[in-house]
Amino acid sequence: MSETRHVTAIIDRPANEVYDFARDPKNLPRWASGLGGTDVQHEVEQWSMNTPMGRVLISFVPENPYGVLDHSVTLPSGESTLNPMRVIPLDEQRSEVVFTLHRGTMADEEFATDAEAVAEDLAELKQILEQA
Repeated sequence: MSETRHVTAIIDRPANEVYDFARDPKNLPRWASGLGGTDVQHEVEQWSMNTPMGRVLISFVPENPYGVLDHSVTLPSGESTLNPMRVIPLDEQRSEVVFTLHRGTMADEEFATDAEAVAEDLAELKQILEQA
């Protein structure tokens, strides 16, 4: 199995709208069930939220015109994971969201489960934005 996996979703909304919604940490509890967070708070250069795993920290790259939504998630254990993510315009009304998973030390089953969870999160993001 590959060391990386790209999980994608085509969303019938302009890329700038998808980008603006997805990059707002306050919206994460609505679509990113992997974090399942509540009590989202801004803390200097990062965001924190309560999750079933405990308090996690999230840091996005600076806002940019390229659709780059890379972000790091730091778990209560101190382990930090970089999550490459992009919003790519397909035309004026549609965009593609691409999330890249890195295997790291995950077993095949854990990697597949993680990819499935990300796909579900992107499907939820699609549903929210297309109903807006």
